[in-house]
Amino acid sequence: MRGLGTIINVGLLILGGICGLLFGKRLNDRIKDTLMSVNGVAVMMLAIGGVIGNMMSVSDGKLISDGTVMMIVSLTAGALIGELININALVNRLGDWLKKKSRSDGDDSFVSAFVNASCTVCIGAMAVIGAINDGVSGDYSVLLAKAILDAVIICVMSASQGKGCIFSAIPVAVFQGLITVIAFFAGGFMTDAALSCLSYVGNVLIFCVGLNLIREKQIRVANLLPSIVIAAVWGFVAP
Repeated sequence: MRGLGTIINVGLLILGGICGLLFGKRLNDRIKDTLMSVNGVAVMMLAIGGVIGNMMSVSDGKLISDGTVMMIVSLTAGALIGELININALVNRLGDWLKKKSRSDGDDSFVSAFVNASCTVCIGAMAVIGAINDGVSGDYSVLLAKAILDAVIICVMSASQGKGCIFSAIPVAVFQGLITVIAFFAGGFMTDAALSCLSYVGNVLIFCVGLNLIREKQIRVANLLPSIVIAAVWGFVAP
């Protein structure tokens, strides 16, 4: 069944969020702050691993780095486009709308929790590769692995930031579902180079999400989302 991977991903994400809420009610603010900081560090470490995996390679017994120009160009151009469009404001409006619809007006951290959680579970190669595999061949194994990771991440984030994290299931369903449909009709359209560039820059953005969880000054990660598209295009056209 095509799309089963995304359905499982959304289901486990919601389950993890509910468990986090139930667990978080028993914690005081000091413990929640510590959990948020630890979760931010964990997200950054996962992102660093992804960046190094795409940046570093071994050639003739030597460790070399590659793709730095692609990363800088993608991030710079993507940030410019994102700021001009102000994607972050659009995402915040969606968060405000969900906040009202879910009757969470008293939850001051709802919107920030929704944005941080959405960027964490939507951005990355696993979402793209898994959705493509699901659409092309019905293989949802990658999305299943992602679903388990997402459930743990959202569980911890919900315990520290609140129920806004659970609503990240909506962009996950839309984003991965759309890719699955496109892959079903267009086949395996993503090349290895495009996926590598997407993963590279995507993990940089995930690192920024981790930073947002541990410091007061926030990076508008949503405004950096065009960087992923530019990176993928670079992978298609660059030699």
